[in-house]
Amino acid sequence: MLRTPALIAIAIGALVVTATPAVSASPSTVSSAGKPPSGVVDALERDLGITEAQVINRLANEARGNSAAPALRKKLGDRFAGIWYEGAESTFVVASVDPADAAEIRRAGGVARIVPRTLAQLSAVKDSLDRTAPPAAVHSWAISPQDNSIIVAANDTAAAQSWITASGVDAAAVKVEPSAERPRLFYDIRGGDAYYTSEGYRCSVGFAARRGTQLGFTTAGHCGATGVTTTGYNRVAQGTFQISSFPGNDYAWVATNSQWTAPGVVNGYSAGILPVRGATVTQPQGSVCRSGSTTQWRCGTVTALNATVNYPEGTVTGLTRTTVCAEGGDSGGSFISGDQAQGMTSGGSGNCTVGGTTYFQPVGEILSVGGLTLVTAGGTDPPPTCQGHEETYSGSLTSNASAYQPNGSYYRATVSGTHSACLDGPNGADFDVYLQKWNGSSWSVVARGDSPNPDETISYNGTAGYYRYRVHAYSGSGSYTLGLSRP
Repeated sequence: MLRTPALIAIAIGALVVTATPAVSASPSTVSSAGKPPSGVVDALERDLGITEAQVINRLANEARGNSAAPALRKKLGDRFAGIWYEGAESTFVVASVDPADAAEIRRAGGVARIVPRTLAQLSAVKDSLDRTAPPAAVHSWAISPQDNSIIVAANDTAAAQSWITASGVDAAAVKVEPSAERPRLFYDIRGGDAYYTSEGYRCSVGFAARRGTQLGFTTAGHCGATGVTTTGYNRVAQGTFQISSFPGNDYAWVATNSQWTAPGVVNGYSAGILPVRGATVTQPQGSVCRSGSTTQWRCGTVTALNATVNYPEGTVTGLTRTTVCAEGGDSGGSFISGDQAQGMTSGGSGNCTVGGTTYFQPVGEILSVGGLTLVTAGGTDPPPTCQGHEETYSGSLTSNASAYQPNGSYYRATVSGTHSACLDGPNGADFDVYLQKWNGSSWSVVARGDSPNPDETISYNGTAGYYRYRVHAYSGSGSYTLGLSRP
């Protein structure tokens, strides 16, 4: 049975503590080389609802317009009234207050619009609004060159009009548009940051992870039962425990609300913000570091895998024992080796003054049991199929370069069985993967993933022998992750 945080704090090296007040802790363009990356084209087709041909024309028009804009603005001088794009293929539109500028605009490849106010006049209006404190009903305001006005978004038109009048600006230059949404800040989920539970205790974030489209983070199971709610390091409402297991295991997953985003990083405090790029397990005597909200960034070595710990609240199996120190409030925080996620702080003995032993719950178990996907750095998540592989390798390639895995070498399969791999390449690139087998005199390709996409999968049923994977950057450059499993 899951015990209260207060009891667990005593039994598990005081790694959960009573909460105290928180301390405030480029668009793509078309190159002259030709067609833009397929990932860019596909995404714009999907999100803008236009055809592939329209996307290609759009990006070409925007590239030309962006290049011409600075010189046009300078040439039009104080008559300049703004630039924008129109239509599915981004027609380049330039505004001026002087009809005589139309010919110059056309020579630059633009469509001319003659309007009553210059951009400088609109900027002066906005500056005056910026100096006047807005009511809560006003959500945002900005210059709209295509409207030749300042657009104010508000959910109360009368309140917005009163504010505009109080600012003393030319009301004719301002338009109020209804707005149902209240803008809010977004906050990053970072491993090692504090969070607070509705039961009044503080723990630490493990790693950002998704279940389907739902974002959240892993942490320790003893930090909260299913249904317990959390606030972040900044005391902003954060999420709810949806998975929790303790004792037996010591893992949990908190589903977060829409105010929280995930860059796939760990807060290393004195070490800086550190990327998470995979979850390859480090072996005994390998170095490992931990981030937590009390003792922050601490390092040591792994001394045992698959340890069983007999806590007073019950036995927990499958933990990893380390020489890293920890204290109250560090529970749930990230254990990481290099850029590879290892697990979440469970419990231990000692402290960071005299040292001690700390155990962590490996992250792989909750990823598998909970159907979760680890969020990695770089703005992309690995394909879900990459999470279940036994080994993970990472690297970086420039266009037309190759790398061999594991670790520039090969491996030996002593029995027949399935060789499987999942390649997660950078968005907008075309990365491929090839499984090769030694035939006695050379390496021959026995399976391949070579679609025109950044991500690939391979599954091959082979006999015993020597194998390796070739990762190839067919086009584009960037970092990749390769997950693989052997027979």
